[in-house]
Amino acid sequence: MPEICKFYGIVIAMFFNEFEVPHFHAKYAEFTAQISISDMSIMSGELPNRAMRLIREWGAIHQAELLEMYNTKEIHKLTPLL
Repeated sequence: MPEICKFYGIVIAMFFNEFEVPHFHAKYAEFTAQISISDMSIMSGELPNRAMRLIREWGAIHQAELLEMYNTKEIHKLTPLL
């Protein structure tokens, strides 16, 4: 799974062979989840509340880029939260 960003122990990645709504994958410690790009909600899996707040903040900043990557399948690294 191509990693597109890493911050505060959270790893963000994307798969392109899945036929679902636009989303990305987030991993934090032993937790994993699929996150919808449109509203930053958890589609499946689970994450601690603190990690999810950080992911939503990061996702709001990069939402247009995430959607473009998902649609074009052209992956690149995104800046982390600082």
